[in-house]
Amino acid sequence: MELLNSDSLPPHLANEDTLEELLSRPSQPLIDDLERLDGDILILGVGGKVGPTLARLAKRAAPTKRIVGVARFSDPEVRKRLEAWGVETIACDLLDRAAVAALPCLPNVIYMAGKKFGTADDPAFTWAMNTHVPAIVAETFAQSRITAFSTLCVYPYAPVNGEGWEEAVAPEPVGEYANSCVGRERIFQYFSQQHGTPGRLLRLNYAIDMRYGVLHDVARWVRAGEPVPLTMGHVNVIWQGDASSQALRALLHCTTPTSPVNIGGPEATSIRALAHAFGERFNQTPRFVGAEADTAWINSTAQAQQLFGRPIVPLETMIDWTADWSERGLPAYTKPTHFEVRDGRF
Repeated sequence: MELLNSDSLPPHLANEDTLEELLSRPSQPLIDDLERLDGDILILGVGGKVGPTLARLAKRAAPTKRIVGVARFSDPEVRKRLEAWGVETIACDLLDRAAVAALPCLPNVIYMAGKKFGTADDPAFTWAMNTHVPAIVAETFAQSRITAFSTLCVYPYAPVNGEGWEEAVAPEPVGEYANSCVGRERIFQYFSQQHGTPGRLLRLNYAIDMRYGVLHDVARWVRAGEPVPLTMGHVNVIWQGDASSQALRALLHCTTPTSPVNIGGPEATSIRALAHAFGERFNQTPRFVGAEADTAWINSTAQAQQLFGRPIVPLETMIDWTADWSERGLPAYTKPTHFEVRDGRF
């Protein structure tokens, strides 16, 4: 099996199979860490955009471990792909306490479930998914290690000319979704304190997959000649495979009580600069609307770099891959990130 390293990155990605293989290609540090990790891995909420390739990555990095993916599996094709990759699957509604209690109690739990888009249409369901489900999970798996995905949206906006917020900065959420995400963190923290459950709260920045993400959004606007919004003028992005690797490796760095760690790229970049980069590749002059604010959702990933090193896939490579993917009209999810939104209404 070829390993992921900076010397093995391809110049472009031929198709979705190539993309998903690369997203789930393990690095040697990940293989080494999972070999040191005691026990099998349960992934809750595996059916989303990131979950399938994270589960495949775990199985490829630790083929002798039992990797179990749990979701509603409203799309049966996702379940088939996971099982073809050697990942066990269990259909479960995580809002059903009895169904969660019947899941295998494995030593390591990765929590990926949550609700973001459509919060304004059904805020009660958003809060149920982002606070009630974590309570069920935290009580059920009190004896496991739990790494739980969170979001950069829990932070206040940071000055764009600074380093971004470190994990010690107090949350100051904007909008109902971000408030519910702080609730999710607080629930995991409470039960971690009550039961001594080791854990980590993974405050994920913008993960990049050729089919969606900030780079995909900007590339689409530039190529279509549509104005690029500058209202949120700076972002921090990370290759989704690097983010998945860090989430798995975080199981070896759990704390009691659980504590946050920022997952993202080593630097923030401006949307204007990204648009010009795509303009050069498409031979087009980007158009803009609005003006950059002097603050944005930017946080420091210094702690993650100390634990895991720098991400393997650099920003320039992600831009090249995204431009090539866009020019060839390869598949895309119809799921814009809405990164440009500043009022927290997703």
